[in-house]
Amino acid sequence: MILTDKEILNQIEKGTIVIEPYNIKSLGTNSYDVHLGKTLATYNTDILDAKKHNEITTFEIPAEGFVLEPSKFYLGVTLEYTETHAHVPFLEGKSSVGRLGIDIHATAGKGDVGFCNYWTLEISVKQPVRVYAGMPIGQLIYFEIKGDVQTPYNVKANAKYNPKANVPVESMMFKNNF
Repeated sequence: MILTDKEILNQIEKGTIVIEPYNIKSLGTNSYDVHLGKTLATYNTDILDAKKHNEITTFEIPAEGFVLEPSKFYLGVTLEYTETHAHVPFLEGKSSVGRLGIDIHATAGKGDVGFCNYWTLEISVKQPVRVYAGMPIGQLIYFEIKGDVQTPYNVKANAKYNPKANVPVESMMFKNNF
């Protein structure tokens, strides 16, 4: 079941959902709009290796915006820090962002119960498009869970994305044993 606006507010009051900064204008009927943070990143090499640490270079979006190119893959970050202690958060693109040809996640749209961080965005575009820090970029949808959680994400020993980071975080696939 998806949480409604009233239930999202109820859960914020209870502390099971945290959104910082929070703005009531970003609350939708059954979602919360998140915004593009000021930092983007690109990988330093053209060929990525799943078994190696692929390093990134971060840069700030200038006031006049930044043009994303279809030939590049970008990592972005949400302006909002979020915590979700009793629900499964899903990050989806906004329709107005999709209509500009911007995809905000390649595969990682679902968070875990206990996710406490900024969201790294996996951004690709269909044609050149100028983006701006602070623009609406996606929406969080919260799903109820059934049953107790054995190990929330924020206390999992092997969780790779727990360190709080308000900048894009590169893939940590290389930390897996395969």
